Amino acid sequence: MAEPLPALSGNQLDRLLEKDGFVPKRRATHGIAKVKRLGNRNVVTIISDTTEPLPDGTLSAILGPKQTGIGKKGLRELIKKY
Repeated sequence: MAEPLPALSGNQLDRLLEKDGFVPKRRATHGIAKVKRLGNRNVVTIISDTTEPLPDGTLSAILGPKQTGIGKKGLRELIKKY
């Protein structure tokens, strides 16, 4: 059985993604837009600006292929690295 994802707040995830090369693009009332250039396309994601732990579904959506494309394994590697 796979190990569950750690509980991360929006602010913690924001800092991890900045270390991975995502740059802030725009701040909105619901969060912060982050952008990273991958190959010939820009990857955009919105991170909730909160100190509360993100729900599992929200975290999975952010890590999924439509937003960051990092995946659960990639998140664990980022946490170990930083």
